[in-house]
Amino acid sequence: MPLTRPHFPPRQDRNPVGVNIEGVTKKYGSQTVLEDISFQVHPCEIFVIMGPSGSGKYVLRHIAGLEIPTAGKIDINGHDPTQPETRNRFALALVFQSGALLNSLSVYDNLPLYPLEHNLCAKADIHERVMRALRILSIEHAAQKMPSQLSGGMRKRVTMARALVMEPHVLLYDEPTSELDPVMSATIAEIIGTLREEYAVTSIVVSHDRDLSLTIADRVALLHQGRTAIIATPDELRASSNPIVTEFLHPRIDVRNPRFKNLAVSS
Repeated sequence: MPLTRPHFPPRQDRNPVGVNIEGVTKKYGSQTVLEDISFQVHPCEIFVIMGPSGSGKYVLRHIAGLEIPTAGKIDINGHDPTQPETRNRFALALVFQSGALLNSLSVYDNLPLYPLEHNLCAKADIHERVMRALRILSIEHAAQKMPSQLSGGMRKRVTMARALVMEPHVLLYDEPTSELDPVMSATIAEIIGTLREEYAVTSIVVSHDRDLSLTIADRVALLHQGRTAIIATPDELRASSNPIVTEFLHPRIDVRNPRFKNLAVSS
């Protein structure tokens, strides 16, 4: 189903914002999960973070202000994301990998929970916000469905629509194409690009989907062992001779490895 492309009404604070991460280290006791991570996400950029499972999620949690770094700092247009005044000034929305929808509520009722609870907009405006987000993602027909009635791809769209209700300056995506077939993954990639163009939103995407990442990204940060291995454009990554990049983009399996000795090919 093709996406509709309505334009959002102009807002005085609609100027896109940037995110700066400088020397961020995160430790849990003796375990270091992030070490000296630094990069800048430019306003309205699609910035993809790739790497071992879990590492990108820690970065997202810090940008969202859910974690405080052990060392280093993060700012959104110069403001600390852990401070309430920053969250009031710049709306951030996280698109959860699992969807995190409440199964007891319809799609329509799931969407405005956060902005209503935190008084981010007038109740009189909620219906318009919800229906506009559903229309943008071409799922207005699903407004009264329950989460259990949704396919995996539809759940992803609903989760993205819920984020849009907040009219965010920064969208944080956690594995947006996980568990989706290639066709739906391509649709989600199109949606991410469309939202950037139509909404002037800055997008930070954590993904292991190499096709998605190299298609939508302006730049990619590849993490390795909690550190930044490289920050590059998709073309630069493809041309890189860095062994970490080569192994991640083109992993090889040695079937002579002893761990595979008990594998049998069934006829």
